[in-house]
Amino acid sequence: MDKRFFNLFPGLSEEKAIALLETPLEELEDKSDRYIAASHLVNFPSVRSINVLIKTLQDTNPILEHKIARRKAIETLGRLNAVSALPAIRACLSDEDCYTVENAVWAIGEIGTEDREILVEIAQLLEKPGQSYRLIIQVLGKFDYKPAINKIQKFTASDDEPIASAAIATVCRLTGDYSQMTKVVEFLEHSNVNARRGCIQDLIDTKYYPSIPNIAKCPVSIVFRLRGIRLLAQAGIPTGDINFAQIEPFLDSVIRDHPNDLELVHEYDQAPALEFVIKELYSTDFGRCYLAGKTLLQQVDPEVAGAALMATFAESAHNDYGAHYHVVKLLGWLKYVDAYDLLVEALHNTAPQFQKSRGAAALALANLGDERGIPLVRETISNTRIFYLKYACLLALKQLGDNKVAELFVNDSDLLIQAKAKNMI
Repeated sequence: MDKRFFNLFPGLSEEKAIALLETPLEELEDKSDRYIAASHLVNFPSVRSINVLIKTLQDTNPILEHKIARRKAIETLGRLNAVSALPAIRACLSDEDCYTVENAVWAIGEIGTEDREILVEIAQLLEKPGQSYRLIIQVLGKFDYKPAINKIQKFTASDDEPIASAAIATVCRLTGDYSQMTKVVEFLEHSNVNARRGCIQDLIDTKYYPSIPNIAKCPVSIVFRLRGIRLLAQAGIPTGDINFAQIEPFLDSVIRDHPNDLELVHEYDQAPALEFVIKELYSTDFGRCYLAGKTLLQQVDPEVAGAALMATFAESAHNDYGAHYHVVKLLGWLKYVDAYDLLVEALHNTAPQFQKSRGAAALALANLGDERGIPLVRETISNTRIFYLKYACLLALKQLGDNKVAELFVNDSDLLIQAKAKNMI
């Protein structure tokens, strides 16, 4: 589990967080402190922290700030795998607040249970209006709860694509009949970004290895595609169901993340103005960002596109991690040499939200073909544990003609880095 974003309040001690949860809500200067405390205790798996979180979720005070903190307490107990909290979390399955129910189902899925009665209760939620059906279906699949097949089957034709995707995948998983999985794969090209993102998780859950080439081409953030391919690789390579040679070209294309390698789901009905295309790089639907990137690369003069990207970077993209990532990549493909300093700065940006841009910067420096980048990328790969950044640096160094660095990673703890390094030698 990636824990980089857990400790968001480094000055807050366990003692202080517990005190905030034990202080009556009306006595708190800032009522949102209760949520912060419930969130922060994920860093302290002590009996005392677990007990105060249980006490928080057992308090049914209807005030919104407490409601939100209560949901967070359930989530934190799930993250802590707090078995002792299971009875209290189970009691939340009948809560009137659907988000509290959702968190309770999720937490039970994380903690695990052998109690079939709890699974019966979770399955019954599929008949209750207004619930988070997708999550409920996923958790029932996780527990391999076959008595729920008929209840789940009803959702395979849902108008809500992420729910339908989870239902189809879970029925396949529980029955062992994977003939319908092609329907889940089709969601990778859906216009709804949530359908595209969600079905990647469903393909992971069902260990559907034939979908790897399709996941690589899906126009969603690299984070979703990379996670999908990595988890499928980690499940399938040790069992011999797949091998690295089958995965390598798709892994490489995802890390490089060029819009030409994607199956784009959006299109422009007329030639767009440059200002509009630049603005699209800020979209939360990465499918739109990739279309904008492809347009810049194919239809705009490289000097004009490069200058426009530098301008938007100075104005807004330096502070928007999605646009930051796309701008960095595009400047490399455009071979915009004036961006060298910007790319070096992006390579060294260690803020958690800009980690995608570091790998993009390594590859962009390689695309510039400037050998000054070699020692910088070498230094970066030597000082990181982040899979994506390591793999991107290997690809960048290979492109810059430095294969020797791969010798340092042939015994890497990550199976895929190790395999890539061996292939480079």
